Amino acid sequence: MALRRGETHLAGSHLLDEQTGEYNVPFIKRLLPGVKAALINLVYRQQGLFVPAGNPKSITKLEDLVREDVSFLNRQRGAGTRLLLDYHLKQLNLDPQKIKGYDREEYSHLSVAAAVASGAADTGLGVLAASRALGLDFIPLARERYDLIIPEEFLETEKIQRLLEMINSEQFKEEVEQLGGYDLEDSGKILWTSH
Repeated sequence: MALRRGETHLAGSHLLDEQTGEYNVPFIKRLLPGVKAALINLVYRQQGLFVPAGNPKSITKLEDLVREDVSFLNRQRGAGTRLLLDYHLKQLNLDPQKIKGYDREEYSHLSVAAAVASGAADTGLGVLAASRALGLDFIPLARERYDLIIPEEFLETEKIQRLLEMINSEQFKEEVEQLGGYDLEDSGKILWTSH
């Protein structure tokens, strides 16, 4: 939306389209009609369920979220992580309203992880790096594509070119890999253009 309003030169996106199972492109087509843009991969990242160390409630899969003894903390509506969850719930034919805490929302992976670490929730969905940062166990769910959307008019600017050089640098790749849960196989590659 910030791109559509002309407020930014690029935007990160990991939006999964429920209808097609495709990342980002359907949203660009729908929300940025007429804007010529490139979709450049930043990373693939591992999304999964955070659980306290030792996994005291033996949560192993999304189906466990509907158990009476499990409390969940969700991401906010519109967040890519929320779209990912809803997509998988639909695939598994699980009713979100049967998940205790589905309507409780947080605005970041670390906030969800902190709630699980403090005992405010038994589990929540997020990235492996947030789980590691707070000493939680992690149940992998999906490999998610995280891309940068860059309007064509900005693609060749010095600032964007410097950013792309950094993304393609060995230092960047080493630092990201140390976080855990990130795959850089397509990092820096143009995956799609709108023309």
